[in-house]
Amino acid sequence: MDSLQDFEASNTNPSNILTPNFPASLSITTVTGANTNTNFSATASSSSSPSSTSPSTLSRYENQKRRDWNTFGQYLRNHRPPLSLSRCSGAHVLEFLRYLDQFGKTKVHTPLCPFFGHPNPPAPCPCPLRQAWGSLDALIGRLRAAFEEHGGKPEANPFGARAVRLYLREVRDSQAKARGISYEKKKRKRAPQAPPLPPPNVNQNQ
Repeated sequence: MDSLQDFEASNTNPSNILTPNFPASLSITTVTGANTNTNFSATASSSSSPSSTSPSTLSRYENQKRRDWNTFGQYLRNHRPPLSLSRCSGAHVLEFLRYLDQFGKTKVHTPLCPFFGHPNPPAPCPCPLRQAWGSLDALIGRLRAAFEEHGGKPEANPFGARAVRLYLREVRDSQAKARGISYEKKKRKRAPQAPPLPPPNVNQNQ
C-alpha cells in the first residue's frame, strides 16, 4: 500500500513526524519471508524468517500483510509509553490510522471548498490530503488476519473492534461526499434465463 511505503520512507526525515507520540527514531524493518507463528507480542523479532520458504513463493498479499504487521509492531514499540500488543485496543488502532493520514495522497475537499462533491476538480485547492478509505479498509483487513495468525484470539482482535468498523464507515461516507464518488459495489446483472424447453411429444403415432 502506498501509504505504508510512504510511512517507511518518511522515517528518514524527522521533520515529517508531526505527533510527539511517534518519535523521529522510528524505523521500519521490511521482511519478505513467510509469516510464522511468533510469540503474541509486539516485541518479538520481526526479521526472522524460516529458511525453508523462499520469499518468491509468497503472494503479494502475504508480503504486504507481513510489512503492515511489522510496521504496526514498530508503532507499538515507539509509542509513548511503549505499548504491548496484548494491551492494544481499538482506540490505539484508531490513533494509528489517524497518524497515517499525514502520509495520504487522496485530496478530501472540505465543505467550504468550491469543489466539495466534485469528482474531477478543474483547479487545485488547499484541501488536505488523506488516506483513501479503500487503502485503510484493506490495511485493517490485513492486520486483522495477521493478528490472529500471530496467536491473537478473534474475540480480542483490536482491528475488528466496533469502534474501528464505525470509523472506517465514517471515513467512507465522508470521503464519498467530499469527492463526489460512490463506494457502493455495483450489483452484477444476472443473465436472462432461457425459457424451458417443451416436453417431448409422447403422443406420436407408433
